[in-house]
Amino acid sequence: MFEFHSPLAFLLFGVLFLLLVWKRLRGGKQKSFISYSDISIFSGCGTGWRTRLAWLPDFLRAACLVLLVFAAARPREGTELSNVSTEGVAMQLVVDRSSSMNEPMVYEGQKISRFDTVKMVIEDFITGGKGNLEGRRGDMIGLVSFARYPDTLCPLVLTHNILIDFLKQSETVKYKQEDGTAIGDAVALAAARLQQAETQISETSEKLTGQEVSNNFEIKSKVIVLLTDGMNNAGERTPEEAAELAKKWGIKIYAVGIGSNMPQRSIFDIARAKIDERLLNSIADKTGGFYARADSPKQLREIYEKIDRLEETEIKSVAYYNYAEKFQPFALAAFAALLLEIILRTTLLRKLP
Repeated sequence: MFEFHSPLAFLLFGVLFLLLVWKRLRGGKQKSFISYSDISIFSGCGTGWRTRLAWLPDFLRAACLVLLVFAAARPREGTELSNVSTEGVAMQLVVDRSSSMNEPMVYEGQKISRFDTVKMVIEDFITGGKGNLEGRRGDMIGLVSFARYPDTLCPLVLTHNILIDFLKQSETVKYKQEDGTAIGDAVALAAARLQQAETQISETSEKLTGQEVSNNFEIKSKVIVLLTDGMNNAGERTPEEAAELAKKWGIKIYAVGIGSNMPQRSIFDIARAKIDERLLNSIADKTGGFYARADSPKQLREIYEKIDRLEETEIKSVAYYNYAEKFQPFALAAFAALLLEIILRTTLLRKLP
């Protein structure tokens, strides 16, 4: 957007007009410096280039004054920017990647693993655009996966493209010694990350930008969305201990159980126990969340839609302009015109008094 910040400066054109009129009137009354009784003696003289360009110094003086008026009006060009202030949710997605998550499910007419089904539903949950999932724009989201050991795949971020990339690259365990279901350790890790969320977002932003930034993100609530298809059978902390930590730090747990209660065989030929629904109900209730079970991709999507509705985010955007001053070319052109006028008046186009 181009504008003049001080448009009242254009009133100076009126002053310049009055000066021009005054000069005209004054110029007509001036007396000749040398008087001749007969000017016919000059009739045979031709008109040289100096005579033809005699108007140029006056033109340069006028151009200088006009350009100075434009410079005084302060032309500038503005770029619209937005200062976005978000009152959102700090959320940790905690996903089971044990070998039993390789069990098949039918998703949109195709037979794929539970784990791939979960990744697709979570991606829709984050980005929106499908069904009743509107996306989590403005939320600070992190990703923790777990089997025998929990692992932070992605720290809490506001830039969700990074999170989606980590989600797509994640896989179930490949080795028997990694297999297991450490629900307690995973929830405790996620809770610890959320407990430090306020400082983490500022530190992450500073690392990305290389400078101190203002934090326009205000945490409305802290949430863990836990998804598993088994029972806690590994780890140092019990799920109950982890839930106590979450409750102490004001973190809600939404627990999701996926798959049937029928015994399954993993790729390592270890019999899998059924989902511990009593435990998941207990840790969710203790922290103010809820437990829900999904035996199909449709039910899984409905659960995430419910979480999406319960945890709303408010985004406020204030537009402002960043202006770049453009008066410099006018000022420089005025100076050049004035300098050229002085040079011409004192050299090539010099006049007698």
